[in-house]
Amino acid sequence: MKTSWLFLLPVLILSMCTAPSLNEKKEAPQHFSLAVNVSDEGFDPVRLARIDSLCEHAIQNNILPNVVTFVARHGKIVHYKAFGFRNREKNIPVQKDDIFRLASMSKAIVTVALMSLYEEGKFLLDDPLAKYIPAFSNMKVMENFNPQKGTFTTRPAKGPITIRHLLMHTSGIHYGNLSGNDLYEKAGIPVLHSKDSLTIAQVVDRLAAQPLAHDPGAGWTYGLNTDVIGRLVEIFSGKPLDVALKERIFDPLGMKDTWFYLPEKDYSRFVTLYGKEHADSALKLSENDLFQTYAVSGAKTYFSGGAGLVGPIEDYARFCQMLLNRGTFNGKRILSRKTIDIMTMNQIGDFGVWGGENKFGLGFEIMTENFNRHLLGSVGSFKWGGMYYTDYLIDPKEDLIFLFYTNVFPYAGPDLHQYFRVLVYQALAD
Repeated sequence: MKTSWLFLLPVLILSMCTAPSLNEKKEAPQHFSLAVNVSDEGFDPVRLARIDSLCEHAIQNNILPNVVTFVARHGKIVHYKAFGFRNREKNIPVQKDDIFRLASMSKAIVTVALMSLYEEGKFLLDDPLAKYIPAFSNMKVMENFNPQKGTFTTRPAKGPITIRHLLMHTSGIHYGNLSGNDLYEKAGIPVLHSKDSLTIAQVVDRLAAQPLAHDPGAGWTYGLNTDVIGRLVEIFSGKPLDVALKERIFDPLGMKDTWFYLPEKDYSRFVTLYGKEHADSALKLSENDLFQTYAVSGAKTYFSGGAGLVGPIEDYARFCQMLLNRGTFNGKRILSRKTIDIMTMNQIGDFGVWGGENKFGLGFEIMTENFNRHLLGSVGSFKWGGMYYTDYLIDPKEDLIFLFYTNVFPYAGPDLHQYFRVLVYQALAD
């Protein structure tokens, strides 16, 4: 028996040396490619085609003006299609590379830019904001507001706003909702866009003079936090926000058509904005000139980190794939994997996003087990969306990203984002 084991020993050693290691990591895809067969990527093609039916139904029944979808797994594109019209009145079909208003999907990009500066040692997450923007010293918290008289009382905040508070949306900075935007309007603070000759530095200093919704760290309140983050990017990089994003994110990832303000050559690709005010009302052309034209007209000097970007779906898919790859895409490293880890863990403790069951990291909503009891998905997936009804989700467990683009505001129809999410997940067959 001893002799036979000795004879087998070299064979066992050779097999251990040549077999793939359990710890060996598969290289993350650095470029997208079309799936030759969606079945090879774990999707049932018949089930995946249900996405087409959903989008076609939305267009034919005047629920949405257009939809562009992008679904990729393991870096292979399994669904990338366009439905509907760029402009309904002119009967111009939407194209896959058309340019959409991103609104709050701008936030993740600006957050990543800030975290790249964090990796360069420019600041620490728990540094007081006032260390870099002195106007945020001695903040006040609103206690009472009289909407009829426009008066309010305040008290001193119990602590300073930190950079981490901004990233988590726990600073107490809001969207003007405490006063129906009256205070912000009177102070010359754009909540979303502006055609006026303004800079982020001007607007952020004005914002610092406004009362907070609550003490820093005392609650989760969605607000103009990322606009302040955009100003920090300018301070730490020494460059305007549009230049910093181009150098740190857009150029390295190949996001060649994402902008705050479109170059004239791309005006024709900018989709028309529509609105649907009630579930039973007709889809109609938006009459809000600011929302309709901010990216192609005006002074073009205000770079809103929280809502200002426009771009095509594949550009943003590149950004999502970089996050899924834990910091790399297009052969470039944007962030370290450890930074991605801290950005996608629960940072808000017992607070919930919108008072619900999901959590928030540094720039992203994090899917929890409690939430996923109601909707197909994976715990630990992270996402956000935009006011004009764009949406994305990144699922590390399934090595999957998916995005849904349209441009409609207001929107009072069925929750097509959730339907789309269900149809993506139900098509998984591996």
